[in-house]
Order: sequence, then structure tokens, then C-alpha cells
Amino acid sequence: MITFKQHHPDFLPPFCPNPNCTFHSKLARGWRYKKTGFFRRQALPNRIQRFTCLHCRRSFSTQTFCTSYWQRLPQLDAQLLSKTVGGMANRQAARDLGVGPATIDRHLGRLGRHCLLFHSRFMRQAKPAHHIAIDGFVSFEHSQYLPFHHHLAIEKGTDFFLYFTDSEVRRSGTMTAAQKLRRQQLERLHGRPDPQAVRKDVRELLAVAIGGQAVVTIESDDHRAYPRAMRGLAPRIRHRVTSSRERRDNRNPLWEVNLADLLIRHCSANHKRETIAWSKRRQASAERLAVFLVWRNYLKGRREKERRSPTPAMARGLVDRALTVADVLEERIFPAHVPLPPRWGRYYRGEVATRGVVNRARRTAKYAV
Repeated sequence: MITFKQHHPDFLPPFCPNPNCTFHSKLARGWRYKKTGFFRRQALPNRIQRFTCLHCRRSFSTQTFCTSYWQRLPQLDAQLLSKTVGGMANRQAARDLGVGPATIDRHLGRLGRHCLLFHSRFMRQAKPAHHIAIDGFVSFEHSQYLPFHHHLAIEKGTDFFLYFTDSEVRRSGTMTAAQKLRRQQLERLHGRPDPQAVRKDVRELLAVAIGGQAVVTIESDDHRAYPRAMRGLAPRIRHRVTSSRERRDNRNPLWEVNLADLLIRHCSANHKRETIAWSKRRQASAERLAVFLVWRNYLKGRREKERRSPTPAMARGLVDRALTVADVLEERIFPAHVPLPPRWGRYYRGEVATRGVVNRARRTAKYAV
């Protein structure tokens, strides 16, 4: 059970949670507020302190600064994080936790958004990686006629998962005549994916992962879009290519990103081979992958069979110990305080659409994360 520090009697709000208030910034000085009683709720602690900002007159409470803000089941996120990276599908987690599948969908989306902000906050103070391995992780959304790639950037030497983007691609490979006809029908109805999507999205991946360095080394397989994606980027790039047919052991130059691919397949129900738990929307897949990224970087040791193996974040010098689920969910992170890369901003706002899904879910909450 997570005990939020915001519920301690001595907790003082550090800033106004209203994003339109001058004192929403942590650097603003002279902020004044007053206590305005309590409200009661069913979950523990039952009595919650309320405040009012004397500048914008917006009221708020200690609960406003918790990751469980606006939640009836405040401990669900901590349980869900472990189950999500433990190979459970959404309906399995719902049955195990005794809640509805829609509840899991909402909480998982919210947890994914929190993880995007959590990782981005650490990356603001981190040094750029100078040696990076990239790869495209292949999956599909809604049906096997809608494949897509998650492009991963992993730092060599630390296993640190830096960033990811995604690309819609056209279904390829061996198909029957009926499958080819069905693909044509779907493309006439919903349009065809951009044939340059991989090049564009890998370029965006590298632009963020490189971080303005003068020289960087990129390891990749022999995908034809990668050299084109690197053309015109500001730093001088040393591109080293390893054939995708090479043995994928720890002597392979792409070992770090190959290991990340393996762990995603192993830990994520939606990406297992021959699964019925595939992501119905690419937006949901990105949110799940954000949870995996935080777990892999900050909670899980680099090597499974080495006792007290350091996490990738420890190997990179970002933290001095392996974090816990309670550390990840310690405080609510406000999006105005942590700038997100453009693609992650779209994930956060739920703007990634899936072809064929007309009434896709949209975020409408004004104050919740």
C-alpha cells in the first residue's frame, strides 16, 4: 500500500495547481493561499485538507498533488503497474483486481501519461547519449491488416531506454489472394499508410535521442530507411550497420536493443506472438510501452541472474538506487512543468488515431492528468 506524502499533516502545497495561475510555476515567489476546511471520502485517509489560492481563487486539496487525484481506487495504479509489465492483459488484470475492464483501460492510460512525464523529467537533467542502438519493434493494432512499428532508441553500455516513436506501415509478407483483396478494400476505405513514415519517425526518434551533440555513434540493422533518416541531422553520425541475420547474443553490436525487444515481447501481453490481447489502438500501445520504459529503466536490474544488478538509470548515474513503484507514484507531475517531445505530447493528449476506429476514445477531463 502506498502512503502519499501529500496526506501528511505537515504537507504544504508547493504551488497553485491551476495551470492558468501565475503561481503555477514553481519559481514564482510570493504565493499566498489559505486553508478552507476538509472534505471526507471513502478511501483512506478519509479526511482531506482543502486550500484556496488567494491569487486565482481556485480551490484545491492535498489530494490534487497525488497521482491518485480524481480516483476512487487510489491503490489501483500501483497494482496495475506490476501486472502490466508482468504479462497480464487488461481483462486478466480486471478479473484479478475485481474491477471492470473499462476501469483498467482508464487507469492504464493515466499511468502511461504519468510515465511519459516521469521519464521526461529525468531526461531534462541527463547528459545526451553518445552511443545509441536503434531498432523497429513490429506489432499491429486493431487487426493484422494494420501493422505498425515502435522505433526504440537504447543507449549502448547501460541498456537505458531513451525514447520511442511509432509508424504505421502497410501489411506485407506472404498473403493469400483473399487477404490481398481484403487489404485493398481496407486501403480504399481508410487510406494507405504513408510510405515514408518509417524514415520520418526514425528521424524524429534520433533528433530527440541525440540531444544536440556534435558527434554520435548509431548502431542499427540494415533497414533501408535508416540512412535516409540520418541525412541532414545536425551532428556528425557514425552509422554502424549489423545484419539482422547475425546471431542475437551479447556479442552482437545490437545486443541492448535486441534485449529490449525480447523483454517487450516477454513482459507485454499485447505484443506476444499469436496473442488475442493485441492493442486495439496504437495510442494504448504507446501508453503501455511508456509504463514498460519506466519499469525497465528505473525499477528492473540490467541482468536478471545477477543479484542486485544495477538498473539502467543507476548505470547512467541518474539515480543511486533501484526505484520502487511507490517512488514512481510518489507525486503527481504537472504537464506544464515538464515539456514533452512533440510525439510524446501527442501520446499524452491522446491524439494518435487508429484507422478503422471511428469513435475513438478522447480525453475530456479538464483537471485530471
